[in-house]
Amino acid sequence: MALAGLCFSVPAWAATPTPIVAREQVACPTPQCHASTLVETRDGTLLLAWFGGDHEGANDVGIWLARREGKTWAPAQRIASGVDANGHAVPAWNPVLFQPADGALQLYYKLGPNPRQWWGLMASSMDDGRHWSAPRRLPEGALGAIKNKPVQLSSGRILSPSSTEDAGWRMHMEWSDDDGAHWQRTDALNDPKQLGAIQPSLLVHADGRVQALARTQQNRVASSWSSDRGEHWSTPTLLALENPNSGIDAVQLADGRSLLVYNPTPSGKDWWDGRGVLAVALSDDGEHWRRVLTLEDEPGQEFSYPAVIQTRDGQVHISYTWKRRQITHVMLDPTLLR
Repeated sequence: MALAGLCFSVPAWAATPTPIVAREQVACPTPQCHASTLVETRDGTLLLAWFGGDHEGANDVGIWLARREGKTWAPAQRIASGVDANGHAVPAWNPVLFQPADGALQLYYKLGPNPRQWWGLMASSMDDGRHWSAPRRLPEGALGAIKNKPVQLSSGRILSPSSTEDAGWRMHMEWSDDDGAHWQRTDALNDPKQLGAIQPSLLVHADGRVQALARTQQNRVASSWSSDRGEHWSTPTLLALENPNSGIDAVQLADGRSLLVYNPTPSGKDWWDGRGVLAVALSDDGEHWRRVLTLEDEPGQEFSYPAVIQTRDGQVHISYTWKRRQITHVMLDPTLLR
C-alpha cells in the first residue's frame, strides 16, 4: 500500500526530554538584586546569596541569603552589610559562597564605594549558613573570590579567582593552603592595554591543569591555563565565544565535560546590551565550545551574572539575575545536555 501523502505525528512520550528539571523565581526583599552565588552545604541544603538594596552601589546594599527547604525557598535574610573606617555606611558587592572539604562554610564579599576602591572580607558559618561569624577583612593585596567560586585542588589548596579594576581590568589568582587563614597571590595574568579581563571562573581538568575563563572588554570570553596549581598562568587568549562584557560562570562536571553559562552575544551601545540572552555551552577540552541550551531570550532585558554548581546528586544548579528584580534558579539534568 502506498503511504504517500500521509502525515504522522510524534507521540508526546517520544518527544525529546528537556534537561530543565525545575525553574524557580527567588523573591528579593529589596528594590533591586544582583550577583548571585550558590553552594551545597554538607547536609545537602542548597543556599543562594546575592547583593540587594535600592540599587547597585547604594549605601543600603547588603548581602542576602535564602535557603532551599524541600522544594521551596525560605524568605531571604540579610546576613551582611558594611561601614567604612569612619563608620559610614558603604555598599556590599558580589558575594561568593564556598564549602571547603574541611572546616566552616565560607562567604566572601566586598565593601566599598565602587569596584575600583572596594576591599575583601570573609565570614564563616559552622551550622550550614544559619549563623555567621563577624566578618574579617582579608590581608592587604587579597580581595577574595571576586565573583565566582573558588576550587579546591587535590592537594587541599583553595584557589580563588579574582581581579582588580583600579588600573585597568586585570585578573589574578589567590590561593590558601590552610583553609583560608593565609593567602598568597599571583601578579596580573593579563596586560589590560592588550586585553581587559576580570571575574574569572575556574575549571579543574582531569589531567590536573586548571583553566580560567573570564569576561573581557573584547566581546569574547578569554582563557588561560595553569599546570602548577595556579601559581603561574599562560597568556590569556580569546575563545570563539561571544560575550557582551558580562559575567560568566563555569563548572567541571563529574562526567568530565566543562559547562559554561554566559550571555552569547556581542555588546551594543549601552553596557547592558546583549544581556537579553542567557545560554549554556559544553566543551570536552575547554577550548572548543558548543551552545546546547538557551535559558532566556528577551531582547532589551537583563538576564546576567550566572552562578553554576553541580550537587552531589549529579544535578546542575544555575542562578542568575532576572531583570534586577528577582533571582532565577534553574535545575538541569546534565545527562540530557548534548
